[in-house]
Amino acid sequence: MKNIILDTDWGGDCDDVVAARLLANSHLNGEINFIGCIIDDCRPYSVRSLDAFLLLSGIDIPIGMDFNAKDFNDDGAYQKRMVDNLKSKYAQESDADDAVKAYRKLLAAAKEKVEIVAIGFTQVLADLLESPADEISPLSGVELVKEKVAHLWDMGGRWDGVNPREYNFVAHARAISGAHRMCANWPTPITFLGWEIGDPVHTGGSLPEEDPLRKALIDYKCEGGRSSWDPMTALLAIIGDPEAAGYRAIRGYASAEEGTGCCAFVEDANGPHRYVIKLHPDAWYEEQINTRLPLIVH
Repeated sequence: MKNIILDTDWGGDCDDVVAARLLANSHLNGEINFIGCIIDDCRPYSVRSLDAFLLLSGIDIPIGMDFNAKDFNDDGAYQKRMVDNLKSKYAQESDADDAVKAYRKLLAAAKEKVEIVAIGFTQVLADLLESPADEISPLSGVELVKEKVAHLWDMGGRWDGVNPREYNFVAHARAISGAHRMCANWPTPITFLGWEIGDPVHTGGSLPEEDPLRKALIDYKCEGGRSSWDPMTALLAIIGDPEAAGYRAIRGYASAEEGTGCCAFVEDANGPHRYVIKLHPDAWYEEQINTRLPLIVH
């Protein structure tokens, strides 16, 4: 069973909530082992709201946060409601570990290889690679990732040739730097699901209104469902095989330009990177996700 860490800009959009529910339900169904979360966008209620949402699903895992990632000043459209109405094991955000420290702890403790689902900004992944040996592990960040990570699944970039500027790669200087360093230096295979894949696929709108996931969609003004960039990436990682998940994969070398974050891809059958192209109509992917979303009573 694969071990999965979720790396999310929790609060920036509500499709992160849909992705978190998919991973939680897959853990409860015995498909994956969901071992930790990293938040790469620091907001006032980030840690407590994510923890409370996961605890509601019966998932009690460590959370780390990039406390320097204060590029946004709002509270997150749905976070305060979760903190006010659900219980968290964290009394305050600062009770969580720093994001790089949390990654190093999770990877060092892992007895088997880990897969990372990145659905936000990638500066923490890049910073992890640059981390030195410490009391947690005698390995440098690059060495630790090489030894403990099998695959990185990233919702980032746009690979259809229409526009090289995708939000997770270009939102701010932190995102731009992270995307450039991650694409250039990440030492394991990466599969990208681009903006063009998830934008027309809308999920979550059929859940009952009392479900906290549906409430998050409503808080974000997406009562009828939200574009599915993050849940499609999560489900692709859960299944693990692009073809079985309904995609064709193009292999090669991905890059994000230094200073701009603009993405590019050079096809090469032997390249370490790949991006996916849909093989089915959008409704097919909507059904695959929506059937997995109802809260599992435990």
